Amino acid sequence: QVQLVESGGGLVQAGGSLTLSCAASGGAFSSYRMAWFRQAPGKGREFAAAISTSGRDTAYADSVKGRFTISRDNTKNTVVLQLSGLKPEDTAIYYCARSRARYAPVAAGSYAGSYEYWGQGTQVTVSS
Repeated sequence: QVQLVESGGGLVQAGGSLTLSCAASGGAFSSYRMAWFRQAPGKGREFAAAISTSGRDTAYADSVKGRFTISRDNTKNTVVLQLSGLKPEDTAIYYCARSRARYAPVAAGSYAGSYEYWGQGTQVTVSS
């Protein structure tokens, strides 16, 4: 049984930083593309960032590029999203996700349907 557990959310002022972590268990972590999505109040789930199995390749939504950094540690089965330069519009529940297919390309990483497992989410609130 694959489980993804996010942590690290909280309340932060605009311009501040946070680090989100996702701990994975129950599967061959290093064989799957990982990603972060987010869902703001009243809106659909949107892609934030994705990372390849090795960590060498990454992809970002235009709205977070240059401010967020995704990384992974395959020895610890964790994926991290570092958030900086936070804006009120970054307020959302942030979800960690694991791809359906092994070795899925990062180029297709923004499609939510390509992910099979999701965490329960962690709330990020940015005050102005």
